[in-house]
Amino acid sequence: MPEEAARTHAAKRSAALLSVFAALIITLLKLLTGIFTGSLGMLSEAAHSGIDLGAAAITFFSVQVSDRPADEDHNYGHGKIESLSAFVETFLMLASCIWIFTEAIRRIFFHEHLALTFSFWPFAVLLLSIAVDYSRSRTLHRVAVQYSSEALEADAIHFHTDIWSSFAVFIGLLATYAGAHWRLPLLELADPIAAILVAGIILRVSWKLARRTIDALLDATPAETRAQTRRDLIRDLAAIDGVLSVDRVRTRRSGSSYFADVTLGMPRNLTFQRSEQITAAATAAVQRHLPDADVVVHSIPTASLTESVHDRIRAVAARANLTIHDVSVQEFDHHLHVEQHLEVDETMPLRDAHALATRLESDMRREIPAIVTILTHIESEPATIERPASLERDRQLEVRLRRAAASFPEILDIHEVFVTRIPHHGNDRIQVSCHCTLPDDLPMAQVHAVITALEGAFKLDDPEVSRLLIHPEPATDNRG
Repeated sequence: MPEEAARTHAAKRSAALLSVFAALIITLLKLLTGIFTGSLGMLSEAAHSGIDLGAAAITFFSVQVSDRPADEDHNYGHGKIESLSAFVETFLMLASCIWIFTEAIRRIFFHEHLALTFSFWPFAVLLLSIAVDYSRSRTLHRVAVQYSSEALEADAIHFHTDIWSSFAVFIGLLATYAGAHWRLPLLELADPIAAILVAGIILRVSWKLARRTIDALLDATPAETRAQTRRDLIRDLAAIDGVLSVDRVRTRRSGSSYFADVTLGMPRNLTFQRSEQITAAATAAVQRHLPDADVVVHSIPTASLTESVHDRIRAVAARANLTIHDVSVQEFDHHLHVEQHLEVDETMPLRDAHALATRLESDMRREIPAIVTILTHIESEPATIERPASLERDRQLEVRLRRAAASFPEILDIHEVFVTRIPHHGNDRIQVSCHCTLPDDLPMAQVHAVITALEGAFKLDDPEVSRLLIHPEPATDNRG
């Protein structure tokens, strides 16, 4: 377990264990006091504290299990155990409510066991209980907020309401003793009435806890991501450069962990690298609202308003997993005429290659209705390795290229020269590519002029070369 996770687990475990010990001591004191004095209010408080003890024990167990890392059987971790423990706690609290209501009704309407033995012990125990509940509710709340523990937060809320229930019993006992002393029958009913008030408090806490627990078990959207927070999250995602739309945002919570599923519309002509950058930015945006959330980002290729005709044509080809180049688009009388080169495997039969080009052209016309004609040049992509006989001719081309570059003082170096020969109507179509080193501070306008001049000089000396591709590089990029 990583060091940070170990510290978190130790803090949550310590808070839960302290709560168990406190609940055990308070429950025993209330039970003994209720038995000796005959106070239903104290017995109801003992039952309430017994529920607290069970809840604290369940919380301790759930904290032990929930921090275990994900495994093959629990891919999303064990955080749901906290919600399950709270669900069990809810039933225990409801059972105590039924018992308290039943006993209180019997004492009020059937006058059973109304005699109380006067003692200062109930008041001392109640004051001690209030002090302990105040202390542990603050401790549990602090740890729960710090480590986002649903189980500890439920216990903190639960024990905070115990302060008011203990106070109600305190007033009820005081009124009951006063009624017995001054012979006021109505005041003698204060103890069972206080018990009913305690049951009402338990019922209210049970209802709130049940709603939170059921929401967590049913993967309802966490309360902290609803309304304004959700709007802020969508706004931050939509503000990311490259995000065209936020189509879906789904969040859920498991224990202290958040999971988010985000679907974003992105330009369909993005590179994989740029798409990954947008994904990282979206993950960071979600984690600003949901710290350490496990975020999954789905991207939907989307046509943007800024797409050019060339972008849309290439997008259609990419969608069909086809490679095109030398795309030319001309406009006549508000209609578009397209010329393109389609690369296919050299072993593909003409019938299949023609059918492939026809389908591609149909898709392009459907995507861009303004296109009226498409001329597709089908080219075979060589699958064989170049014969050694051509190596000497390629070396001579490289020598002549370096000689042509030497006449330009701005060019510091020519390297990574590649010669490609493509069979074309019985002859080789020659293409040359190279990397060209230039000064760092040379303006791009001058860089373009130098490269264009080199291309013209080389092709004038070697007219058999159909294309020269030059990649300019700064001098600092080639030091070493």
